[in-house]
Amino acid sequence: MIVYDLTCDGGHSFEGWFGSSEDFAAQQERGMVACPQCGSAAVGKAPMAPSVGRKGNQVSPTGSERARPVANTPMPPQMVEAMKHLAQAQARALEGSTWVGEKFVEQSRAMHYGDRDHAPIHGQASLAEARALAEEGVSVAPLPFPVAPPKELN
Repeated sequence: MIVYDLTCDGGHSFEGWFGSSEDFAAQQERGMVACPQCGSAAVGKAPMAPSVGRKGNQVSPTGSERARPVANTPMPPQMVEAMKHLAQAQARALEGSTWVGEKFVEQSRAMHYGDRDHAPIHGQASLAEARALAEEGVSVAPLPFPVAPPKELN
């Protein structure tokens, strides 16, 4: 058996299982390969990374083992509008906030425990660090969009 990542001309991605690459070609020639979402017969193989076996001493990553192709079709207008509003809300929330970078966890705790005056800050924290802060009662929230450190801005 061979598994191909396939895409149609409508931008949909799906998997196809075939006995061999010749079986795929023969079925495609006879019009037997079609997109399960839109029915289009204009189907081709998507770029795929080779499936290389993992060493016995390596731990399998969580989530999908294979990368999925990304559709290159435009986002629906409603999604574009929603993302625009979300970005504007984030920009308003960060007005007057100070970038503290990797010192975010330390500074947040200092404010929470009264060792530093309260002020709006933003920076970097791992998921584990953010969870630990929340468990301590420190008010933190992830930002919907990444924020570039000031020194990396043009």
